[in-house]
Amino acid sequence: MDRRAFIGALAGGLLAAPFAVEAQQAKNMPRIGVIVPVEPESPTEPNVSAFRQGMRSLGYVEGQNISIDYRYAHGKDDLYPELAADLIRLKVDIMVVGSWQPALAARKLTQKIPIVGIGMGADPVRLGVVASLNRAGGNVTGSAWLTGKEVGGKWVEFLKEAAPRIVRVGYLSDPRIQANQTLTLEAAQAAADTLGVALQVFQARGLDEVETILTQMGKDRGSGLVVQSALFFMAHASDITKLAAKHKLAAIYATTVFMDAGGLMSYGPSLSDLWSRAAIHVDKILKGAKPADIPVERPTKFELVINLKTAKALGLMIPPSLLLRADQVIDW
Repeated sequence: MDRRAFIGALAGGLLAAPFAVEAQQAKNMPRIGVIVPVEPESPTEPNVSAFRQGMRSLGYVEGQNISIDYRYAHGKDDLYPELAADLIRLKVDIMVVGSWQPALAARKLTQKIPIVGIGMGADPVRLGVVASLNRAGGNVTGSAWLTGKEVGGKWVEFLKEAAPRIVRVGYLSDPRIQANQTLTLEAAQAAADTLGVALQVFQARGLDEVETILTQMGKDRGSGLVVQSALFFMAHASDITKLAAKHKLAAIYATTVFMDAGGLMSYGPSLSDLWSRAAIHVDKILKGAKPADIPVERPTKFELVINLKTAKALGLMIPPSLLLRADQVIDW
């Protein structure tokens, strides 16, 4: 080989080396598939951002030592099997899924790929997602969403405190997830009985049914509204909060998604905290732990958010005692 050919071969080898290293790194890089149920497609969306930050805090940097593929359902539960199947085709090492419906859809398609579910309902065992909370069993672990005693009663209590003239509370529920709401509804009923408030359960499968229910409630002065934690309602947060405002209904919601849409109050587990803590489960699994052996966590951080602008529009004076307990007060 002459000198020119030798130098050419050497240069070519030097240029190829980094690409070979990158290819090897990409091949060995763990791949995570994430199903986002309702939140918009944005890396800065609070819950997705919390998960990304949680991963970074544990030393995982996207594109460097881990690969993450995001799939968005936009509140359409019929997309969960399709999205899960897509991630399976990509041969992801772990799936991270928001809520119990996509967790259940993913588990039906694979019993091999570890699944980390975020906020998997009030009772993931009863829903058939895991075998037990202490030892998840199978390939699914993660976190539960809430329990009735922690939230259901508080919804009615906070609503009555914010709007003392309320004598009736409509509890808006999605019948498709009724099994997930028994404990919460029981706690809400107990609180209503204690406060001398009539509680009436309304079921809605579509936005037109929601509109009919809220229109009827708006005709009865002294009515308040509780909106349960259902992905269908979250997907239509803007429409529901506008209807509540139109019919002058004081309402409390299960998640802060409704506060972004102008809701009066929300109380429930911090979704951002649950998404952030999902990174801890991912880290454990990547280090060799089996999902079957990892306990399902319960929420530890709860948030009360109050919108004073909405309260003013409804003619409500939120008492200082309630404002002092709020984790966030919106006044713009």
